[in-house]
Amino acid sequence: MQTPELSWLRFNRRVLDQTRRPDFPVLERLQFLAIWASNLDEFFAARISRPFLEARGTETYRALLGEVKEQTELASRIYREFLPELETLGIRIISVEELTREERLYFGAFLAEEVAPKTDIIRVEALREVRSRALYFASGKGVLQYLIRLPASVPRLLEIPGRDGAYVRLGELLRLRADLFLPAKDARLHELRVVRLAAIDQLRIDWDDLPAALESRLDGRVSHLEVERAFPAHWAESIRQALGLEAEEVFHVVPPLDLRFVSTIADNGPATAKFEPLATHRPNRFLDAPFDCVDEGDLLLFHPYQSYEAVEAFARAAAADPKVTAVRATLYRVGEENVLAQSLIAAAKAGKDVAVLLEARARFDELNNMEWALRFHNSGVRVLPLPEKKVHAKVYWVRRGEREYVHLGTGNYNTNNGRLYTDLSLFTWDRRLTSDAKAFFDALENGAVPSLGHMRTGSGIRELLVERIHAEGNARGHVILKFNHLTDPEVLEALDEAARAGARVDLLVRTTLTRVSPVMRARSLVGRFLEHARAAAFRRHGSWEVWAGSFDAMPRNFDRRYELLFPVVDPRAKRTVLAELQAQLRDDVNAFELREGGSQEPCWGGRVNAQQPDGHQGLPAALQATFEEDSPLPTSDSAVLDTRSPAATPDSRTTLP
Repeated sequence: MQTPELSWLRFNRRVLDQTRRPDFPVLERLQFLAIWASNLDEFFAARISRPFLEARGTETYRALLGEVKEQTELASRIYREFLPELETLGIRIISVEELTREERLYFGAFLAEEVAPKTDIIRVEALREVRSRALYFASGKGVLQYLIRLPASVPRLLEIPGRDGAYVRLGELLRLRADLFLPAKDARLHELRVVRLAAIDQLRIDWDDLPAALESRLDGRVSHLEVERAFPAHWAESIRQALGLEAEEVFHVVPPLDLRFVSTIADNGPATAKFEPLATHRPNRFLDAPFDCVDEGDLLLFHPYQSYEAVEAFARAAAADPKVTAVRATLYRVGEENVLAQSLIAAAKAGKDVAVLLEARARFDELNNMEWALRFHNSGVRVLPLPEKKVHAKVYWVRRGEREYVHLGTGNYNTNNGRLYTDLSLFTWDRRLTSDAKAFFDALENGAVPSLGHMRTGSGIRELLVERIHAEGNARGHVILKFNHLTDPEVLEALDEAARAGARVDLLVRTTLTRVSPVMRARSLVGRFLEHARAAAFRRHGSWEVWAGSFDAMPRNFDRRYELLFPVVDPRAKRTVLAELQAQLRDDVNAFELREGGSQEPCWGGRVNAQQPDGHQGLPAALQATFEEDSPLPTSDSAVLDTRSPAATPDSRTTLP
């Protein structure tokens, strides 16, 4: 067994490993270094919260710190290894000693005009007020006297005018002209930064409580301190004591600190050193007439290979179509601009009955969600009250004339995510699913616990998974689960029992897996796109049953969230999901084999790439190949829904209210 935190850190090591992939262009590899650094900040702001508050000083906690220190040292070496490789592209990060006299004069004026007015000078007495994730420079004569906080609005990496591809670090310029910020002209500066815990009590707040909760988050305890390797030891000790940290919690890092800044180079570098643009398949007929297409049968899309524009077209059509009278939606990580959110506003302004469950408590997106709530209120969209449980389901319901439609997805309604994350989208007018979707929204609006007939939510998802897994516990059984996180003890125990009873158990877990049995096969795919789709398939005596949803198999998702698990019934849609799962089980380009005890082995350099988008209708070639060869996964079209209910009969789909 691994702790969730240690398993997550090993995932971040897999992210860091992408910097050394021989098949990735150099700037894409560099981007993974920035992603790793951003992930690590998020770890110390949120994921380490429980062990930091409950297990400091234990061997378990020290194992986390040891893993972070190993990765941090490796990342510093990788950064330095990138520098000569970037030079072959004409990109250089130069030292201040290499600046010409004219360049020094220019940057001195730049610091005086653009940086100094925005820079905070903090006396050592206010040390406890340091901000999370900001970059500081410490200074003093013998003893620590000042901290300089770099302004977040000024880029960490500055282009040198007239020198194409040449950059200088803002921190290096500060060292050059410390006299612009401090009384002593010969002051020495040393880098440091901290990360604070940012969690809030998310389950017991409503919209009126959210502002105060966010304000309280500013006072979170410091969980991480890193200083440059040459930082004076007695200064580091005084800072450590002031922040209430243990000696083992101070990280001494070869500068530069905070490697997120390399994304500037990755973003602005030459296109020849990046991935070619994704040739996304656009379902043009659906984009023109979504409801007409869905009337002909369910449509399942696999993003980003098949365009996320389809989801936005569905929302736009609901707003513009005069036959549409009501719309309901859940929104989680909305972003600053969002077509679905704007479509809800347009629908309300057109006089339709529109309501949204905007999940205000999406971590680090709370302030943005508060802004959207104001937009909705001022446009006539009803913002539903927040239930005690966080709502993580992805569902968009529409009433059009006498028929209801629903979109069910595995990913957030977010345009940027739709281009970078792999997710499933199901569009249907199947009344078994549309009626469940409406019941879900009605329950949320009335403050009740949702009771669904064919989909599952809350602990009902765990119950279905465990029941189906146990049913596969025989020599002919086969379970395939694909999640971001798999940590729920009941589900893991059921999987172990089924595997020991002879079933084949295949796990595709991107990030966190706390238990791997030698009788299971576990893999993690990390590649160009972030694996985000969640799905479950059960052989069911040769008649495959397929489900998908918004959830991960974690106690919090079952017990403290409202997710949705929905059946994939349409034969072609079911085959697409099964083909996706099979392709990822065969992938030998992006995969890592996860083994008992936490070890992991990359499976690179092969021929099966489940993320290569050059197949039929935009699907990855490895996935498409499964339509053309004998597949070990039977694709019988038997019904998935619970046939004990009259609504689940094969003919019920064509019976309207």
